[in-house]
Amino acid sequence: MTVDTGQELGGTIPRARVEDDAPRLEPMLDLEWSRAIDLPQTALAAATPAELRRAWVHRAPEDRVLALFRASAGMAGQIPAPWWLRAVADGTLDSREQGFRVEDRIAQLLGRRPGWEFVPWAADGESGYWEFMPSERGKSGHAIPTTVMNTDRHTGWIDVLPAHTGATPDPIAIAGLAGLRSRLGEIEAVR
Repeated sequence: MTVDTGQELGGTIPRARVEDDAPRLEPMLDLEWSRAIDLPQTALAAATPAELRRAWVHRAPEDRVLALFRASAGMAGQIPAPWWLRAVADGTLDSREQGFRVEDRIAQLLGRRPGWEFVPWAADGESGYWEFMPSERGKSGHAIPTTVMNTDRHTGWIDVLPAHTGATPDPIAIAGLAGLRSRLGEIEAVR
C-alpha cells in the first residue's frame, strides 16, 4: 500500500507568516463615513434640526469632521453629508456653527407658524426639512406639500420646493432668512 504524503505539493503550500509579512489594514473610509453620519433611532422623532444633531459629524472637532469628509469624498465621489458640511468644505460657509444658526433661525420662524412641520428623516446625513401641510391635498390637490430645505447650491442656503403632483419641479432659491420671511405669504398661499 502506498500513502500519498503530499510532498509533490510542497512548492504550493504557503510559508508561515512572519511579523514583517503581517497584513496592513487601512480604514474603510466608506464605512467610517457611514458611522460618522449615523443618527441614533431616537433622533428620528426630532421636532427641530437642533434635536437631530446627534451624529459624530455634529459633535466631533470640526477639523476632524472636515478631514474625514474630504478623505471620504475623494475616494468615492459625492457622498451623503449635511448641506453645511459641503458648504464649509467648498469654502462658501465659514463654520459648522454658522450652518447650525441658519437651521435654527428657520426653525424659529417656521416652528411658530401654523401648518409647518419639521421632517427629520431626510436623506442620509441631511438636516431634515420643513413641510407646509395645508399645501398637500388642499384645494389644489397637490400630493407633495411645499417644502423648505437647506442647500449648499447658493449662499442664501434655503430652497423652496413648491407643492406639486407628478414630476418634481426645480427648487426656488431663497435669499436667506430675510428672503424666506418676506416670501412666506406667497409660499403659504398654495393650498
